[in-house]
Amino acid sequence: MTDRPNRIQSLDIVRGAVMVLMAIDHVRVYSGQPPGGPTAGIFFTRWITHFCAPAFVFLAGTGAFLHGRKLGDMRALSRYLVTRGAVLVLLELTVIRVSWTFNFDFAHYLVAGVIWMLGWCMILLALLVRFTPRTIGVFGLVVIALQQLLYPLAQATPASLQGAVGWFWQFLYTNGGGVQLGAGGPEIAILYVLVPWIGVMAAGYAFGAIMVRERAERDRLCLRIGLSATAVYAVVATIIVLGGPAPEHAPRALFRILGQQKYPPSQLFLLMTLGPTIALLPLADRARGWFGGVLTTFGRVPMFYYLLHIPVIHAAALVVSFVREGSVNPWLFANHPLRPPPVPDGYMWSLPLLYLVFAIVIAALYLPCRWYGDLKARRKDAWLSYV
Repeated sequence: MTDRPNRIQSLDIVRGAVMVLMAIDHVRVYSGQPPGGPTAGIFFTRWITHFCAPAFVFLAGTGAFLHGRKLGDMRALSRYLVTRGAVLVLLELTVIRVSWTFNFDFAHYLVAGVIWMLGWCMILLALLVRFTPRTIGVFGLVVIALQQLLYPLAQATPASLQGAVGWFWQFLYTNGGGVQLGAGGPEIAILYVLVPWIGVMAAGYAFGAIMVRERAERDRLCLRIGLSATAVYAVVATIIVLGGPAPEHAPRALFRILGQQKYPPSQLFLLMTLGPTIALLPLADRARGWFGGVLTTFGRVPMFYYLLHIPVIHAAALVVSFVREGSVNPWLFANHPLRPPPVPDGYMWSLPLLYLVFAIVIAALYLPCRWYGDLKARRKDAWLSYV
């Protein structure tokens, strides 16, 4: 990232808003509420958090572009991206995995979540940064647009090679489930594959060239890109949903229009989430007051926030369980977020309780994040740029 005096405030505010929304879904994991459902409350509790991963990855690409301008050396940027990406992958498989589960069952269960994907995408972006931002942006858009072509390529793999390279396709694009590492090895629960997310990060990198323009031109381009993407999504999704008969027992039309595929993210999902995110950047530039300050605080330290918020949420869930049940439910030590056993009878929280815990968690995270943001502003230790 750039030095604090040169930071683009709108990026910090939008990034901070994304981090706050992310906590809603992660509280939901421990509440026992399903990821979406037929009622508006459950549906939108999940839907509003769909903006998080796309914005997180896209703005990480933008941050890489800005960091490259600060360094003034593409080789140095490439080394930084490889090193930071490797650190993120390691954190996902160790610290974050324990934070999610509060168990040490590494022999049977690992998680390949958003930080795993972010790390690998940074490593792949390191191979691209010597090209022009325009070329990288075109690459990103092509990957997003043509991602489904990987399906026939994966299916064309000879049966004799499936055991050797089948895992590769599952990590790259086709799975979103679990991969067994060798005979009797641990299972990796795959939440985020690499395609099209590397395309999202590459597009975000190219977008950095827009964010360094004069503010009036930058705002105009953000509105044009963001509103155009949102309009394309709205028109195409509406035509698809309303242009044919609804499947039996299908949810209401609005839910089907908004309920785009996230794993892996479809083109419509990315248009639905990134379009409004980009369009809101000019508005974020004008954010003032305590609320804008809170979002800026979180947005300056997204990785620190991420590493802290999961164990804080998990610990809060233990407290809630103890208060409600008189003891801590063993379910909270299961293999979250993808492989927990069924929610125990009577455990599930109400939505008001979910949002109360969410608000308490955000309040608890503010002071540590402000302290760490001030530390990064005061000191220039190299390790601080990795968290």
